[in-house]
Amino acid sequence: MFKNKTLLITGGTGSFGNAVLRRFLDSELQEIRILSRDEKKQDDMRKRYNSPKLKFYIGDVRDYQSVLNAVRGVDYIYHAAALKQVPSCEFHPLEAVKTNVLGTENVLEAAINSNVQRVVCLSTDKAVYPINAMGISKAMMEKVAVAKSRASKDTIINVTRYGNVMASRGSVIPLFAQQIRANQAITVTDPSMTRFMMTLDDAVDLVLFAFEHGRPGEIFVQKAPAATIEVLSQALTALLKVPAHPINVIGTRHGEKLYEVLLSREEMVAAEDLGHYYRVPPDLRDLNYGKYVEQGEVKISEALEYNSHNTIRLDVQEMQALLMKLRFIQAMVNGEKVEPEE
Repeated sequence: MFKNKTLLITGGTGSFGNAVLRRFLDSELQEIRILSRDEKKQDDMRKRYNSPKLKFYIGDVRDYQSVLNAVRGVDYIYHAAALKQVPSCEFHPLEAVKTNVLGTENVLEAAINSNVQRVVCLSTDKAVYPINAMGISKAMMEKVAVAKSRASKDTIINVTRYGNVMASRGSVIPLFAQQIRANQAITVTDPSMTRFMMTLDDAVDLVLFAFEHGRPGEIFVQKAPAATIEVLSQALTALLKVPAHPINVIGTRHGEKLYEVLLSREEMVAAEDLGHYYRVPPDLRDLNYGKYVEQGEVKISEALEYNSHNTIRLDVQEMQALLMKLRFIQAMVNGEKVEPEE
């Protein structure tokens, strides 16, 4: 499906963008476009990959015209551009709305107007039962994507929803590794807090699955194991041969949950189990209020959400095995100095 086609990655200089790019660089795609705001990161990518397939577009998803310039002639879009840091979105919620909600609307509108074949949008477990501005803006992004998919005849729009992607920029594993390297105490919020654990390669597999199998408006979730923060810290200190490294429990930060949810009860009722993945169909009901006010759904009352407390739980050894799939952890174990995934 990708032979001689053109792929656009918005937010292509981030962790997800780089992971998707690495997977697609040796494919039969004719051209890969990177749309982002940071010319320095784009220049670093240009030098790192040195590929004639790569084309760079400076622009912001908040600006429809700059998006449209990058979208013309594109066959597929992976939309990863976002504000994703919980604290920054919490203090600047309208900035999260401008990028995550309105920016997504710009990307999808440009895609529809340019007859793009498929768009896959990146979402997060924080969008399910959201309690912080980042999660709320991503939940709205999902709603925008599903609504746009209803009105789009030729452009298929899907959403992929992820839990904690290990070693992505700004995540906890690089922070712990940096603290260990600097001989500082690891700062743990709540040792019993659980998070889904998946690698960037797993994340790209989900993107590919959505590109190949997605029908309009569907949300795709990959089944993932989870671990407590205590198990994660124990596994990391054991791998780096500092099992007695000090740990400082600082308490839950503003906007954090004890556990994350990948599928709500309402979604679990409708979700299709595909083995490694869940497929959530869109709600295609119209504004017939009888369905909302006068009728109910018994199944929803009885359903269980899919969260990081009730999924498969990793022990220390299993967490170590998963950590060793990360290139920068492999390098640290071997005594090399290397930065986390870009």
